[in-house]
Amino acid sequence: MLLKKSFLFLLLFLTISVKASFILLPMDETTQKNHLKAYGITYWCLNKEYKASWLLNYRGGSFLLPDAVEIRKECQIRGVSFEILSDDEKEALLAEISSPSQNMDAVVLEKAPKIAVYTPPGKQPWDDAVTLVLTYAEIPFTPVYDEEVLADGLIQYEWLHLHHEDFTGQYGKFYGAYRNAPWYIEQKKSAEALATKLGYSKVSQEKLAVSKKITDFVIGGGFMFAMCSATDSFDIALAADGVDICEAMFDGDESDGNYQSKINYANSFAFKNYTLDRKPEHYEFSDIDTTEKRKMPMEKDYFTLMDFSAKWDPIPTMLCQNHTQLVKGFMGQTTAFDSEFVKTSVLVLGQNELNSEARYIHGEKGKGMFTYYGGHDPEDYQHRVGDSPTVLDLHPNSPGYRLILNNVLFPAARKKKQKT
Repeated sequence: MLLKKSFLFLLLFLTISVKASFILLPMDETTQKNHLKAYGITYWCLNKEYKASWLLNYRGGSFLLPDAVEIRKECQIRGVSFEILSDDEKEALLAEISSPSQNMDAVVLEKAPKIAVYTPPGKQPWDDAVTLVLTYAEIPFTPVYDEEVLADGLIQYEWLHLHHEDFTGQYGKFYGAYRNAPWYIEQKKSAEALATKLGYSKVSQEKLAVSKKITDFVIGGGFMFAMCSATDSFDIALAADGVDICEAMFDGDESDGNYQSKINYANSFAFKNYTLDRKPEHYEFSDIDTTEKRKMPMEKDYFTLMDFSAKWDPIPTMLCQNHTQLVKGFMGQTTAFDSEFVKTSVLVLGQNELNSEARYIHGEKGKGMFTYYGGHDPEDYQHRVGDSPTVLDLHPNSPGYRLILNNVLFPAARKKKQKT
């Protein structure tokens, strides 16, 4: 009798195992315990050459994975919620998604992208939101900086993040508040020494050369993601090619007279017709940034993700996947972008509807693409120098951080011809 019961139990288990052939990582608001680590699980699967699909607009942008013991185990270890689907349930789900009446789609994820993070040596993960969330989600990346970029090291990677760097050579415009601070003095010395080592007489010239190499990376088919001051300072550096916009305290000589008239906006990725800030003590690069214009209380600072057609516009749909369409705002040196200065060729993915500022934008350059995300840290509203680091264990479902990870997985998607 005992043997018979054991046999029946084994038969039942095998029957369930045969039917339970897929794992769903739900990404809706109520089911998923850890949205951020769910991206890490998906990346981990791709790295192990498992097939995966991104279910756009289905329960917050869920992921469909094959059923395997090691995947279940990894989900349990990392605290990621998952559901087991039979083959019939999976087919019914995909049929629902493919229906013309549903604004959903299933995108195949083919290969884990190789990730580089442009960041100065010695920076800790919490100095930058992207390195922080990549570390938390357990997604591997390689730090690179000027030497690697100028040596054409970016050809090894598909995805590049720009740490909140100042590509104009003005040391983040920290001069007014921190010019006597030991860390500022040391960073300036280190930047000058590196520029000299690499054969440049000025930091601004060296950073321009780096910016051009990054531009080549994007034009050649790479994906670039930038946050905070890396967005506008990168664009400005390119537009100021051949023009000295740095005052003497930054590079040892005076800036070019009337340099504003010499700016070539065609070189910028995302912005046009902006005016550079000439005051060296002012913590702004130009009027692209809205930090000082917005006058908005924290409790009202939210931005809305735009709604796109999953079947017709899969790229912006992927980049906007979330469990909420309303994301709380956060500040930075570059908090958001004045819509007046965003090029018409650039797509606004998220904006504050109260003042029409763009928070999250995306565009194409050559064969590649770029995404700019305003602000410093999605879970630290007004991050200041010396503030305590964000602990993502306290924010495992952060909508703001999810937008970063959308960009990380985006290059893994099977390329589909855009419909027009």
